[in-house]
Amino acid sequence: MVSRELLKGSLKSIVLKLLAEHGRMYGYEITQKVSVLTEGQITLTYGALYPVLHKLEKEGALLTESEVVNNRNRIYYKLTKKGNETAREKIKELEDFIKTIGILLKPELGLEPCS
Repeated sequence: MVSRELLKGSLKSIVLKLLAEHGRMYGYEITQKVSVLTEGQITLTYGALYPVLHKLEKEGALLTESEVVNNRNRIYYKLTKKGNETAREKIKELEDFIKTIGILLKPELGLEPCS
């Protein structure tokens, strides 16, 4: 199980990537997709997810669409043009960070230091 502390810094990138891949999703759907893709190693709580979604919406990266499903109002989130650009940037940033952490954890796999 991934700690909340580690997850906190990458949650925005995870949400943006899922929305970039799936077009539009609602909150519960996002939490379930993360759980399935990570085989239960990452569990998103609503308390962590919705502040990120609301922040992205406020920043202009997301639009919301309301739809009634089984007599319940469901809010879908989808990326704006700005959100697609932000998704590309954040995903690249996270990939670079993961690569750098990998070098720190296993320096023998990296390049030799310069003299």
